[in-house]
Amino acid sequence: MSKSLTDQTLALAGVFQAATLVSQVAHQGRCAESTLETSLRSLFVTNPDNTLDVYGGELMNLREGLDALAKILSNQTRQQDMDILRYSLNLIQLESSLNRKRDMMGAIGERIDQARHTANHFGYVHSNLISNLASVYTDTISTFRLRIQVTGDPSVLQREENAARVRALLLAGIRSAVLWRQTGGRRWQLIFRRRKVAAIAGELAEKANQSVYHSE
Repeated sequence: MSKSLTDQTLALAGVFQAATLVSQVAHQGRCAESTLETSLRSLFVTNPDNTLDVYGGELMNLREGLDALAKILSNQTRQQDMDILRYSLNLIQLESSLNRKRDMMGAIGERIDQARHTANHFGYVHSNLISNLASVYTDTISTFRLRIQVTGDPSVLQREENAARVRALLLAGIRSAVLWRQTGGRRWQLIFRRRKVAAIAGELAEKANQSVYHSE
């Protein structure tokens, strides 16, 4: 696995993309299905040839995450941006705790592997798979002392399918945080290399947006 700053930026964009979708679901009860699929599908990519392979091998699949990363690391202003940054930092912190619990990591891996059949049968955005992945998050990551407080529209979050989507996306965010660490990502870089990461994310976001434009 390559450990370049570009690879770290792609993995970090995966974290920010999951966090962005969590925020969208929490406020509006919906998010782009194709982007949701990219995040959830990443959970099932266990032996990628390269970092981008985790996200379907296409830069355009990470467009929302790259946009969010570039914007938020440069200058976050809206409350929703602050929420996305908080979720992302919390996911990185939770992954660090998870990395010290090999048994739990193994259990999560087994549960995701068992969910593969559901994914193959129903697809990656089917409610059966989402509730399955949500229960994996509840049984494992939710037991840590640090709990991610998701803010949004209470009436939206009270609906079971939205709560399940949020938990499944948080699990996907953890997957990207694992990838970020594997590519050499460290928390200090978010302070000392913040501008550099934001610049790379901006360049990649531009390429991703161009590829979306050309594919339409």
